[in-house]
Amino acid sequence: MQQKDYEIAKELKKRLSEVVNLIDFRIFGSRARGEADEYSDMDVFIEVEYLDKQLKEKIRNITWEVGFENSIYISPLIFTRYEIEDSPLRASPIVKNIAEEGVKV
Repeated sequence: MQQKDYEIAKELKKRLSEVVNLIDFRIFGSRARGEADEYSDMDVFIEVEYLDKQLKEKIRNITWEVGFENSIYISPLIFTRYEIEDSPLRASPIVKNIAEEGVKV
């Protein structure tokens, strides 16, 4: 991962932490692998304890703001702890991929 991407991710995590208790926060995909080009988005995995429509909207707004400020599209993938640990989603290929290649911030 490039240093600039890591710094953007740190800023996003900091801002999100002000409104939600983050359980896990990772960058995954091409930026995590260092294969991104200037047009690649930044895929972020966000795990929270609780999620409702209002909180999801806050997370998306903060994500958009940080991306806008840094001229990058940030694509959030938001899950609750329950979804990751106790639902069928835990066996999803994307969740397994994030666990294996995701870069913790």
